[in-house]
Amino acid sequence: MEKRLKAPVAPEKKIGNIIAVVLIAAVYVLLYLLDNVLPTNSVTTMLIPVLRKGAIYAMVCVSMNLLNGFTGLFSLGQAGFMLIGAYSYAIFAIPAEQHAAVYQYFEGGSIQFSIPQVLSGVLGESGGAFLGAIICLIIAGAVAAVFAALIGIPVLRLKSDYLAIATLGFAEIIRAVFQWDGLGKITNGSNLLRKYTSFSDMRVHAGDTTIKFDSMFPFLIAMLSILIIVLLVNSSYGRAFKSIRDDEIAAEAMGINLFKHKMISFVVSSFFAGVGGALLAMFQTTIQAAPFRSTMTYEILLMVVIGGIGSISGSCIAAFLYIACSEWWLRFLDSGALPIPFVDASIPVPFFRDGFRKVVFSVIIMVIVLFFSRGIMGDKELSFSGMIRKIKNRTKTAAAAAGEEDAQ
Repeated sequence: MEKRLKAPVAPEKKIGNIIAVVLIAAVYVLLYLLDNVLPTNSVTTMLIPVLRKGAIYAMVCVSMNLLNGFTGLFSLGQAGFMLIGAYSYAIFAIPAEQHAAVYQYFEGGSIQFSIPQVLSGVLGESGGAFLGAIICLIIAGAVAAVFAALIGIPVLRLKSDYLAIATLGFAEIIRAVFQWDGLGKITNGSNLLRKYTSFSDMRVHAGDTTIKFDSMFPFLIAMLSILIIVLLVNSSYGRAFKSIRDDEIAAEAMGINLFKHKMISFVVSSFFAGVGGALLAMFQTTIQAAPFRSTMTYEILLMVVIGGIGSISGSCIAAFLYIACSEWWLRFLDSGALPIPFVDASIPVPFFRDGFRKVVFSVIIMVIVLFFSRGIMGDKELSFSGMIRKIKNRTKTAAAAAGEEDAQ
């Protein structure tokens, strides 16, 4: 039998892959330096939380884009699944000796063990914290996925606005249920859950040296999660999702089981939303149901729209830009003064006051929506090989045009 010859890899693709690997490595080197080497100053104090939160929201946006952008299901339940994930993570990560302090109004709670703590007895403190946190993240995603499967049976038969209303209602109901005192021994009612494993516990102790992975951990989890979603989108299931998005009737005529594929998309999206909620709990170090309102879902949807519905790289770019603008770059607008770069001084501006940041931020969003109606990336992806190919084509065109001019 003749062996099939593999198609040669284009040089542009090789160079693009090398650039991507180098950039990813550079990001992790930067994160390591921020956690372990660079001194704490006004820039790093703002940059570190923005990078951590940006990574979390990038993953959540990609999970929402899988559902809304690639499958065409208009769901608004993301905050509810993040809430389930955050609580599931915290409940299984609170050390046993801290239950009395955390569940002080509910007789110490009903779950009297901690997965990271149990594993610490076998793997040591650092190993238990890392592996325990990862297991708790998986549990958080699995619990959110189970809830998604249960509510998906009735709601996925709805379409368009009806599906959005149903999922939004589910998120609000979940938030209210988790604050109910009847579940206080598990959820702590309307009180905070705290003292669980957070990013500050992601450290390796080697003698007198401590290596911190506070910022690398959320980036690693987010990157792996996004990679799994990318592989799913590029698989046969992803092609089925896109066909359902484009035309349900034609997809069904081609033999695609609509309900099955919608359920897969819904469950996978909810799983990673749950993981995102757990990472957010680790970032905040405390968790409570009240902030997980519909406003959170609208913010995530806004990031998806700004980045481009149907673009994974667009969702990632928009998430980091949104977090950086809302929590760092535009904060001076609320301070009443314009800071002077590289100088510890500022210029008073009378109309800069509390809330002005939100006004300017809203205007920026309106401009983006008006002039980039399909988002920053549209439905395209960021491709280094594509950029190199365009540069080569433009160079060839310019060289050919120059040759024609010389010939004339």
